[in-house]
Amino acid sequence: MKSKMFATVRRYEGVSDPEITSKKVDEIFVPLISALPGFTEYFWIDLGGGAMMSITVFKTITEAIEANKKASVWVKEHLGSVLAPSIRTEAGPIFLHKG
Repeated sequence: MKSKMFATVRRYEGVSDPEITSKKVDEIFVPLISALPGFTEYFWIDLGGGAMMSITVFKTITEAIEANKKASVWVKEHLGSVLAPSIRTEAGPIFLHKG
């Protein structure tokens, strides 16, 4: 089965204020990531205990990997005060999806 979408997942630890972080991500990061070629969907998830996760869906693996690179730089430059760099980043094909 050939995947038609690819996801990139980033996990962040040590988030002291999920509300403030989420507001900044929504106002600044979501417009940036959603403007990238191949963007399909974005999710920002509060895992509790100071951990958060983002999932971004793209049309190709190349676009997903490029988004990971841009996200890493962007977080360091714009959210360094509320969000530490991702401690785990992965990307791969989506084999099953139901919306």
